[in-house]
Amino acid sequence: MLPSEWHAACQELQQPAFRAKQIVTGLYQDFAESWESVTTLPTGLRATLAERFPLAPPVTVQTSDAEDGVRKLLLACDDGERVETVIIPSKARVTQCVSTQIGCALGCAFCASGKHGFTRDLGAAEIVGQVMAACRVLRDTAAPRPTSPGPGAKPSLPRPGNIVVMGMGEPFANYDNVMRALRILNHQQGLNIGARHITISTCGLVPGIRRLAGEGLQFELSVSLHAPDDELRGRLMPVNRRWPLQDLLETCRDYTEKTGRLVTFEYTLIKNLNDRPEHAARLIRLLRHMPCKVNLIPLSPVDGFDGRRPDHADCLAFLDALLKAKINTTMRRSRGKDVDAACGQLRLRSLNQPTRTF
Repeated sequence: MLPSEWHAACQELQQPAFRAKQIVTGLYQDFAESWESVTTLPTGLRATLAERFPLAPPVTVQTSDAEDGVRKLLLACDDGERVETVIIPSKARVTQCVSTQIGCALGCAFCASGKHGFTRDLGAAEIVGQVMAACRVLRDTAAPRPTSPGPGAKPSLPRPGNIVVMGMGEPFANYDNVMRALRILNHQQGLNIGARHITISTCGLVPGIRRLAGEGLQFELSVSLHAPDDELRGRLMPVNRRWPLQDLLETCRDYTEKTGRLVTFEYTLIKNLNDRPEHAARLIRLLRHMPCKVNLIPLSPVDGFDGRRPDHADCLAFLDALLKAKINTTMRRSRGKDVDAACGQLRLRSLNQPTRTF
């Protein structure tokens, strides 16, 4: 629930307004896993809340730690389905990659999320629950500050500074739950993660981009492109058959005009498939007159896809070509390669393997 909705809930339960603040603090600043642990509330109210608003936080069934500090969590939902989230630390901040669906129906060639098809959408609470799980990990691995801020202040306990909605699933195929979850994470009395520190990544669902443009929010938008023409993009991403490049780019232009915010195009470099100079030239022609950013991503190995990561020199040549064409371009440094940190891989490998609960 949004922090503001707890006020209405407390009114319905005939509780004073300050109880809502205590609830919000317990949930979003102390990362409570059960009502019983919110000891600022009376015992009777805790019992009522447990009956009316049961908490079902995801359970960590597997943790994988990479040498570079990346930590990947495999979480079990209340119905036993499993979902992944990744914690990516850096010197300045912690970024968390969250999932929005169990599996995926879009079938992108080099993505592990959809290898077992689509199971179901995640609810808003399950999306927020991934971030709460990360908060508890960060709390347990770093000393908390000695004082606790009041409601509306940033939590004193560690929490991700950036959220990227780039895990399992297509966010715009689960639009309402995703937006509700992000509003909770962004809310001043929630985790208070700034809107510009939250990025939504889509495979190119045009109706979702249009809908987001009308929300009046400052979330960042990232669009998976991965090819400079319809023929190749259709082979890599079946969604292109429904919304080809012309429709997608026109929608992105409209999004930028309406919101004033640039779209970032993600482009995974695959050896001898989309990384040649001619591909760079076609991508330049496609984007030259469009205000945007490009993020190049050297391929991470994925079970079931025989594409290979390009040589580093070829990646740099592709980057250099775009930069010389005055296209704002960066190249992502791969993290967590030794723990299958690309979305969907840990779940994929765990489906037929027993796991332990920690």
